[in-house]
Amino acid sequence: MQYRVVANHKVKREDKAWLLDVKDVELTGFYTQKHYPDLLRLVRVWDEKNQMELTFLTNNLSWTASTVADLYKARWDIEIFFKQIKQNLKIKSFIGTSENAVMIQIWTAMITMLLLTFLKSKAKFAWHLSGMITFLRLNLFVKINLWEWLDKPFDKPPEQSENYQLKFF
Repeated sequence: MQYRVVANHKVKREDKAWLLDVKDVELTGFYTQKHYPDLLRLVRVWDEKNQMELTFLTNNLSWTASTVADLYKARWDIEIFFKQIKQNLKIKSFIGTSENAVMIQIWTAMITMLLLTFLKSKAKFAWHLSGMITFLRLNLFVKINLWEWLDKPFDKPPEQSENYQLKFF
């Protein structure tokens, strides 16, 4: 991206060690300047978790640089969350199409992901979320102690003393 720095903003290193650089810029490319002549804010931050530098660009000049960075990080977490819903719950289409029906289905999917993530965090076995969901699908109608199974999924379950099989005469 071609741009020209209009203003550099001072960054206090002791306040936000992860905040690297804040600049107001304008685009200098022929088409980009023609389509967007206004100022933009360029924010560079250091992501300690992934050991990489991230650069964010916004047209909201009233937000602080740390707000911009926090919002982009939160947005990324939300996108990952919905990607997990799409990949793991295999929702192909909505059953109902009214606003209320769609909202109920979205809330149901979100609650399901919350419960599955909770189960994963409590399990002693090192599950991957997708693997745990697959195994849960396979064992959905099997009478097992869920907590024991989550901790030791490949151990043979104890023999049931009572027979819960329906008898047909």
